[in-house]
Amino acid sequence: MSYTTQMDAARQGIVTPQMKIVAKKEHMEEEKLRELIAKGQVIIPCNKNHTSIDPNGVGACLTTKINVNLGVSRDWKDADMEYEKVRSAVEMGAESIMDLSSYGDTRTFRRKLTAECPAMIGTVPIYDAVVYYHKALGQITSQEWLDIVRMHAEDGVDFMTIHCGMNRATAERFKKNKRLMNIVSRGGSIMFAWMEMTGQENPFYEHFDQILQICREYDITLSLGDACRPGCLADATDTAQIEELITLGELTKRAWAQDVQVMIEGPGHMPMNQIAANMEIQKTLCHGAPFYVLGPLVTDVAPGYDHITAAIGGAIAAMSGASFLCYVTPAEHLRLPNAEDVKEGIIAAKIAAHAADIAKGIPGAAEWDYKMSQARKRLDWEAMFALSMDPEKARRYRAEAKPEKEDTCSMCGNFCAVKNTNRILDGEIVTIFDE
Repeated sequence: MSYTTQMDAARQGIVTPQMKIVAKKEHMEEEKLRELIAKGQVIIPCNKNHTSIDPNGVGACLTTKINVNLGVSRDWKDADMEYEKVRSAVEMGAESIMDLSSYGDTRTFRRKLTAECPAMIGTVPIYDAVVYYHKALGQITSQEWLDIVRMHAEDGVDFMTIHCGMNRATAERFKKNKRLMNIVSRGGSIMFAWMEMTGQENPFYEHFDQILQICREYDITLSLGDACRPGCLADATDTAQIEELITLGELTKRAWAQDVQVMIEGPGHMPMNQIAANMEIQKTLCHGAPFYVLGPLVTDVAPGYDHITAAIGGAIAAMSGASFLCYVTPAEHLRLPNAEDVKEGIIAAKIAAHAADIAKGIPGAAEWDYKMSQARKRLDWEAMFALSMDPEKARRYRAEAKPEKEDTCSMCGNFCAVKNTNRILDGEIVTIFDE
C-alpha cells in the first residue's frame, strides 16, 4: 500500500516506520498512535527530503516537546556559531529547531540543517522571501510568496509557519479594535504591511489549496502562524487573537481533508489566569490539533529573565493541553541569544515541559523524579548528577563550595536532615556539633 503523508497512512490503517519509532519513544501502542494521527491530534513532522531526521511526535497523550529558534540576521552573521548552537541544542534534548535566518545565504544554512540535523526542522518562508528576492516588500508578487514555500519544501524542512490567518477580514478587525502593542509577530507584520500596501488578499490564505498541494507532496506539517498573538498582557485574548484562531480552525479542516498534518501556533504574552481557558478555546476552535505556544510569558516586566516568565506560562499551558513549547531565552526582547542564553532557554523550557508531563500523567514522566529522590535519600551525589537536567551545572555548583564532609553539602553540613534521619532510623547516635 502507498501513502503520501503520515496522516494519509494512518487513515489507511498503515503504521509507518516513523510511527513505530515514535510509539517506542512514547511507550505507546502503535495502533493507538496511528489512531491519534488519523484524527489530527498527533503529528509526526518529517519531510521526505529530511533524510537525517530522528522522528518525534507532537500532540495528545505524548510528552511535551520543545523547539529552539536560531538563525543568522543582519546584525549577527556568523552561520558557524548558529550551527554550533544547533548542535548544542540537540545534545541538550531539543526535539525541534526553527531556522529563522533573515540575512545572507539562507538556503545553504537550511540545507545543511536538513542534511545533518536529526531534530525536526521548521522555517518561516515569509522571512526568507524578503531576503531571497532582494527587493522592496510591496514589489513581491503573490506567486513569489508561494514559490518560496515550494523551495523550503524541496530543501527538506519538516514544518513551516504559514501566516495565513492574517487575511483582509482579520486585518480590518484588527484596525477597528485598537491594541496597545499592535502586531508583534514578524511574519504577521510583514504580511499585514504587504496587504496594506498592495490592496491584495494574503496569498497564503487566497491560495491555501496550493500550499496544501506542496505540503502533501513532501509530507510537510503546516504550523498555522499566529500573526495576531498578543505581545503584552493588555492584548491577551482580544478580538484579533480570537478572530484569527477561528480562521485557523477553518483552515485546519481544509488541510485535514487533503491529509496534511497541522499544528496551531498560540499566544506569546498572557496573564496566568487566562492560560488554561485559552488552551480550551484552541482545542475547541481548532478541533484538537496540537497547540504550539511561545511561552506564554506571564509578565511583561522581566527583560533578561524572560526564560523564567516563559517557563511559568509554558508549564501551565502544557498542563492544560499545549503539546509543543517554543523556548524563550534571557535575551528575549533585547538581542539575539548567545550560546549561554540558548542553554538557559532550553533548560527552562525542558523544566516546564517535564513538570507538565508529570501533571498530565504521561507514562514514565514521574519515574525520573522518583529516581532522583532515591539518590538524594542515599546522599549519592554521582547518581544525583547523572539524573540532573543539567549535570554539568549541578556538579560545578557542588565543586565551587566543597563541604567539610563528603556526605553533606555546604548548605547544611552536619545539620543535614536527610543524613541525620537516615542515621537515627539505622539506630545510630546523632550529635551534630561534635561529629
